[in-house]
Amino acid sequence: MAAGKRRLANEINVVPYIDVMLVLLIIFMVTAPLLTAGVEVDLPNAAAQPLEFNEDNEPLILTVQSDGSLYLNIGADPQQAVSDEEVVRLASIALQKRPERAVAVRGDNAGAYGDVVRGMVLLQNAGAPKVGLLTDNLPEEEEQ
Repeated sequence: MAAGKRRLANEINVVPYIDVMLVLLIIFMVTAPLLTAGVEVDLPNAAAQPLEFNEDNEPLILTVQSDGSLYLNIGADPQQAVSDEEVVRLASIALQKRPERAVAVRGDNAGAYGDVVRGMVLLQNAGAPKVGLLTDNLPEEEEQ
């Protein structure tokens, strides 16, 4: 080896990769909660016991807005309104895959009662044995 010549290092410098990984981790931590947002409705208040759900037992939720439009939390785009026929089709597919899945309706407080009942009937036509109603909890000082 001649004087003044250096050997090439055959090791990978991983420090820049760690920096990139940490930046990506922070980006995903910030954006993940934004991806789970649903359709905005004003739920009625009621003194009811909260139900616990996680990814393994995620319920099938039909949202009924005040104008009567329907949204399912499953399908290609949960932010897109679906027709009555599409509700029955998608819900029956989901219930065939997991018959024990909880089924609920989120009805807007300003919406018509008939629209919520129509949503419940659609879910029953899709094969749901029981359909629940989602509400907001009352503040503790109002529960009496």
